[in-house]
Amino acid sequence: MRLAKSRDKGDRERLLLELVDLCNDNREDLDNPRIQALLSQVFFDLVFQAEHDIRLRLADKICMSDWAPAAMINILSFDDIEIARPIIAKSPILQDPDLIRILVEATLEHQVEVARRPDISALIVDAIVKGSVAEVMTALVNNPSADVTLDHLYELIQKAEKVESLRTPLAGHVGLNDELAGYLYAWVGDTLRKSLGEKFKLDVQALDRALNQSVREARAGIPGGQTQTIPLGETEEERRERKLIAKLDMAGELRPGHLIKALREKRLSMFVSILATLGRFDPMDIRKTIQSGSPELLAMACAAIGLDKTAFPAILSLLRDINKGRPGGDDEAVRKATATLAQLGPGVAVSAFRKGVAAL
Repeated sequence: MRLAKSRDKGDRERLLLELVDLCNDNREDLDNPRIQALLSQVFFDLVFQAEHDIRLRLADKICMSDWAPAAMINILSFDDIEIARPIIAKSPILQDPDLIRILVEATLEHQVEVARRPDISALIVDAIVKGSVAEVMTALVNNPSADVTLDHLYELIQKAEKVESLRTPLAGHVGLNDELAGYLYAWVGDTLRKSLGEKFKLDVQALDRALNQSVREARAGIPGGQTQTIPLGETEEERRERKLIAKLDMAGELRPGHLIKALREKRLSMFVSILATLGRFDPMDIRKTIQSGSPELLAMACAAIGLDKTAFPAILSLLRDINKGRPGGDDEAVRKATATLAQLGPGVAVSAFRKGVAAL
């Protein structure tokens, strides 16, 4: 009580820190709701009045405590970054909704600390990727314990076209596979290309030829001979379409129904890009699929994105109308393909599609 009544800075610091020690030594008594309510009020009042240095020491001392009042932890997580950093990094009290609130409302420095926090969930990773803040995404890619899925890596690689700081950490990311490495190859410099070629199963000569061709086409289309990096074999119209599709995908608005819309508008390249994006496929594999002699691979790709089997005949008919009758196949082949779509779940369909394309 004497310390509580004192206005001396040292006394207030001593009171706060000794209260923390008292709680750490008596954790078994802290589950009582009455005690929790009392602690919340006491700490809230003390922290609200405490000076910067006291809050800094308190944050270091309380950051790993599982008994700390949630209200106080959330207040400290929005404090000056030196105070907030250990709280954001270590506090078990902070849950996904708290971290998302920091990503939405706090400063860039606070957002970066969220991206660096150990073992952040896929939900937090998704929010960071969709937020598209370069510094935050770079911190995320450098966090080996974050729950980064293959879909997240695909989106981050697409963003690496413009965000240079993503390229090196992505090239060394533990989740990178052969397919994703092939996408990343287009954006990185010679040193990283060599590293990717050695580490993954890439047809480096074919990729380099396609890149050189893309650069020549870009030079020809831009005044002053400036160059720009574009995906392998992509035309300028396809580039514009891809950007639109990427925006829809990032906003969570890209749906299988967009496939039919693209076909009705006779935009074959857009159909390819939408299907590739929805299924996280290589666009070249989709092009091979729609030129094949059977509709079964197309059915597998459609099954992978969860397309309803009743929509497949319409998609196949529209596609053949604008693609010179391809993919081929008689009525029996169409019935077989439709049955395949109905039988395969998305996960199995992805594997079956990739094996089928590899066999072409």
